[in-house]
Amino acid sequence: MIKKKDNDKEQWFIYHANLRTKTLVIIGLSILIILSIFICGYFIRDIPTNFANASQMPSLEHLFGTDWMGRDMFQRTIAGLGLSIMVGFIASVVSTIISIILGLFSSFNKFTDECVAGIIDLFGSIPHILLIILVSIMFGGGVLGVIMGVGLTHWTPLARVLRSEVKEIMTKEYISLAENLGRSKVWIAIKHIFPLIISQIIVGVILMFPHAIMHEAAITFLGFGLPPHEPAIGVILAESMHYLSSGYWWLAFYPGLSLLLVVLLFDLIGENVEKLLNPETAQE
Repeated sequence: MIKKKDNDKEQWFIYHANLRTKTLVIIGLSILIILSIFICGYFIRDIPTNFANASQMPSLEHLFGTDWMGRDMFQRTIAGLGLSIMVGFIASVVSTIISIILGLFSSFNKFTDECVAGIIDLFGSIPHILLIILVSIMFGGGVLGVIMGVGLTHWTPLARVLRSEVKEIMTKEYISLAENLGRSKVWIAIKHIFPLIISQIIVGVILMFPHAIMHEAAITFLGFGLPPHEPAIGVILAESMHYLSSGYWWLAFYPGLSLLLVVLLFDLIGENVEKLLNPETAQE
């Protein structure tokens, strides 16, 4: 009898769970996986070399195989993903701060709005990878260079969205009423405009993550990002190019696939968070 009730409860959950519950479950599982990768990657420091196990194919002992120095590729991949997540997080925070400042600055008057639009168009017109490389080199390369290179170039899409939202908010009657009461532009921006664009900021920063991670890996792969001694995915992929012709396909396949899966998880989180924050779908 108890077993039957448990089955009934399970069937009820499957058939009656609404979109909000499913969305929260997807977000929770995705965040758990990403946090697990980041924490494990943080604690993986020195990966031992063992030339007796060099260039072994994937097996139960070494899930992703080993490289030419006998290092476990699964450990290197997790360490590289953890580093990429850290770089992507800091770079996304930098880009978000710039986007918020420019978005709120555009609300002051027509002149500042046109200035913000011009800055966005100027940065958007420069080839993205080239701009990241130039900024990274300007800051001396390394981890700091990559963070600043990615962070100072990824704000344009979010800034454009926030500027559009701010322009719509500025047409509301309570904004005109606040101005007539003598409130300053800064006070209006902080008290009236900023709370209304928080949802756009949250979604924007989450969706900025995968772009930051991919571009970090791209410029590192090209040799303008993280130094070779760092266990970065870009470094791993760049090193694997020398061994693909010898048939060591697993050196590039598994790290590349893992990077793609992490990027897709961030996209999945962003899409589902947007559903929760969207008034049309939040109550479904």
